Amino acid sequence: MKSRLSFSFILCLMLALYKWASAQDTLPLPRNVAIAYEKGTRNNNGQPGVHYWQNFASYHINVHFTPDTRLIWGKENILYINNSPDTLSYFWFKLYPNFYQRGAVRNTAVLPQDLTDGVQIGSYAIDGVPQDADRLNIRGTNMIMPAPRPLLPHDSVRIEIAFSYVLNKTSHQRTGEIEDGAYFIAYFFPRLAVYDDIDGWNTFPYNGLQEFYNDFCDFDVQIHVPDGYVVWATGNLLNADEVLQPQIVQRLHLAEQEDEIRFVIDSIDLQQKNVTQHHPVNTWHYQANDVTDFVFATSNRYVWQSTSLIVDSTTGRRTRVDAVYDLRHKDYEEVIDFARKTVKGISYYFPHWPYPYPHETVVDGLDQMEYPMMVNDNPLSNRASTIELTDHEIFHTLFPFFMGTNETKYAWMDEGWATLGEWILTPYIDSTIQDTYGIQAYDHFAGTEVDLPIMTPSTQEEGTDYYLNSYPKPALGYLYVRDMLGHALFEKALHHYMQTWHGKHPIPYDFFNAMNAGAGKNLNWFWKKWFFDPGFPDLAIDRVMHHGNQYRVVIRAVGNKPVPIDLKAYLQNGDSIQIHRDISCWEKGNREVLIPIKSSVRITRLVLGGLYDADVNKSNNTYTF
Repeated sequence: MKSRLSFSFILCLMLALYKWASAQDTLPLPRNVAIAYEKGTRNNNGQPGVHYWQNFASYHINVHFTPDTRLIWGKENILYINNSPDTLSYFWFKLYPNFYQRGAVRNTAVLPQDLTDGVQIGSYAIDGVPQDADRLNIRGTNMIMPAPRPLLPHDSVRIEIAFSYVLNKTSHQRTGEIEDGAYFIAYFFPRLAVYDDIDGWNTFPYNGLQEFYNDFCDFDVQIHVPDGYVVWATGNLLNADEVLQPQIVQRLHLAEQEDEIRFVIDSIDLQQKNVTQHHPVNTWHYQANDVTDFVFATSNRYVWQSTSLIVDSTTGRRTRVDAVYDLRHKDYEEVIDFARKTVKGISYYFPHWPYPYPHETVVDGLDQMEYPMMVNDNPLSNRASTIELTDHEIFHTLFPFFMGTNETKYAWMDEGWATLGEWILTPYIDSTIQDTYGIQAYDHFAGTEVDLPIMTPSTQEEGTDYYLNSYPKPALGYLYVRDMLGHALFEKALHHYMQTWHGKHPIPYDFFNAMNAGAGKNLNWFWKKWFFDPGFPDLAIDRVMHHGNQYRVVIRAVGNKPVPIDLKAYLQNGDSIQIHRDISCWEKGNREVLIPIKSSVRITRLVLGGLYDADVNKSNNTYTF
């Protein structure tokens, strides 16, 4: 007798199976993110929630820099708008120069001669009313400012602060004196910390390792420096005629309109001291809107090369590209070309996104650090390393600056992309270079005690675990998804993420969900295995079956991290056969993949592994007949 199942039973069974299948593709959700979903500020469809918000600040800054004493002092006027649903009874500020304050907690050492008393707050006022500076609670790189009246939701406040500090001469950590007559000045002004829907105020102190998290702001900055000093900065120079000699202004205008690489300031200009207007102090006026930070560099001895290119073929919009450097550093003679090709590559090749800002300036400095529209790069003796450094740092223009990610907490959301950009754009600039930055380190440490899941907050990491989770591991994850989806669909998904979250503060779940939506595929099986789960990548040639001209090769996943299969069969006549399987071959949770090969010429050897295929044990990657 055949049994008959009721419709209700079938329906219940189908619902149970659906829930089971859905559970297999659900990412672990922390409680604070779940709360954001409940409040409607975020959701799991890749879009900001209906109640998404972020705060905004507009800065008017007057800053003075005296090279002889390295004293930085100035005043700022901040308009801060509370778009949150919360009432704020105090304001949390970042005083990043207090990294050099005596007694500050640091991840890296500072030489005794660079220790200072930190940022001095001369005075401050709120809504025009002077306040008692003794009420400020300064804790290293954090400053808590009490609000004389609670700042209600959707209300604004105006804060004025007078500040000063001494720029470091050595112990160069992303900012400081480069050499006599050259300075890179970053993080110089007291700035409001981010207040967001996930953590509230961003209170994590800057210790020199973890990077930065800032709101999108408007900046109007006047920089006062002595005669002879040129200033390059985030944003647009509004008064070139007032601070530069006419011939310099003319060359700059030509550079902004033409593809040709030219010197705006050359060695003759420097020798003749005929660069800036001859006032005791020149005031350089820069303006930048909708950016996450503002920095500047100044020098009386650097040459300036410049060029521009169309970055958006639809509108004809151009971006100017600069390299400013000491002529003694010969490697910098090519940096302008590398930088130009990077901007072109970003705009037309990968990620095929029109470069979003009016200029990109690469400064000959003592670090390897990115800022909006600015790069602080040390000179290098190796040409390949110079290309890799240049394209890596410029790629940060999109991640984090265009996207507003939290570098402090999720370093992989920007460093991983810059690493992938470096891998792809370096051979685009020079086809003879294979860039595998970080892969050897991951192969060495994967699966050891220091190899934490990528989703570990960067604030909980340092040393090897911070490096692996910031650079090679996420870059490999992005690369494997690009390989699986194909370049066109991957670009579509990435563009969807960028269009949706530009100018906001996406967290990892927003990225995963937006990529899923943009690709039209649930990729959570991979996000979970690669970004959440512990483990390591290890593929092996498990066994080979051979009959006539038919070969059946079984590839076994010894580790639990899905990586592509690249198998090369070497033939007796000297030829070879290359077989590739993307990571989708592991999607079902299988531990083995069968690779059939048909060859009328005898195969003598099989070798497993490609340039970007992470693998902790390569001893099981070769099979000899």
